[in-house]
Amino acid sequence: MRLRTSEYFIREVLISLRRNHWMSFASIGTVAVSLFVLGVFLILVLNMNRLASTLESQVQISVYFQEDAKESLRKKVLSDIQEMQGIESVRYVTKDEAMARLRERLGDQKYLLDALGEKNPLPESVEVTVRLPEMVQTAAEAIEQMDGVEEAKYGQDVVEHLFDITRLMRIFGLVLMVLLAGATLFIISNTIRLTVFARRKEIAIMKYVGATDWFIRWPFLLEGMVLGFIGGILAALALRSFYAAMAAKIYSTLAFFPLMSQYPFMNYVSAVIVVSGMIIGTIGSTISLKRFLQV
Repeated sequence: MRLRTSEYFIREVLISLRRNHWMSFASIGTVAVSLFVLGVFLILVLNMNRLASTLESQVQISVYFQEDAKESLRKKVLSDIQEMQGIESVRYVTKDEAMARLRERLGDQKYLLDALGEKNPLPESVEVTVRLPEMVQTAAEAIEQMDGVEEAKYGQDVVEHLFDITRLMRIFGLVLMVLLAGATLFIISNTIRLTVFARRKEIAIMKYVGATDWFIRWPFLLEGMVLGFIGGILAALALRSFYAAMAAKIYSTLAFFPLMSQYPFMNYVSAVIVVSGMIIGTIGSTISLKRFLQV
């Protein structure tokens, strides 16, 4: 593309934006709102995915020894578990530690344990964490077959429901993102179509005098890209404020919620929103021009 031609295209974009300033303003506003909604759902989906991954990673196998298992046999079980493929960590939990955890969970109701006196009926156990959540069942079944092991529990029903929920969350989020992207493209293409329609006679004249389709198309593509870029910038700025307010609200009530850190997370989201705005604006312009170029 020659420099003079490039200057012509840029000048045409600026003239069009200035000539149709109210329409341009409406287009930018539509793009910004659409991308903001898209960005909100992107943030929610990514944080839901982070929550799902955190919940999955916290699934543990609790291993309980047989009452008559000797100390040497227990050490051998620990060693065998550590050597198993896919094991992340192995932690021995004493009776006293198990009782302390129970008291902490009971909170204000911990006085119920006073009736036990000095007795501690809780068994010693081993907490096993695997690298992949899908390996929990296989690892638990293998550990339960070891000598000296009474039971290996991982809350089978709860874990299966958890995996189903996290899988649904991811699928739902992906489908929602695709639908919103399609809706945004539809809105932008119809908005830009108004600009193209207003200049349909000019396009027809250019076609009759021999202008190529790409020569006619470039100013509109650049205009759509500019509209998408400005709308994306506005949406990104609004999303940053939204996420900061949301994070402050959540951390004030749920301090340990696994929320994505604002930086560099929002930098990536902002870049995706701006680039998406430019791409969608360009595609919208292409769709809008298709009918008017058939002269």
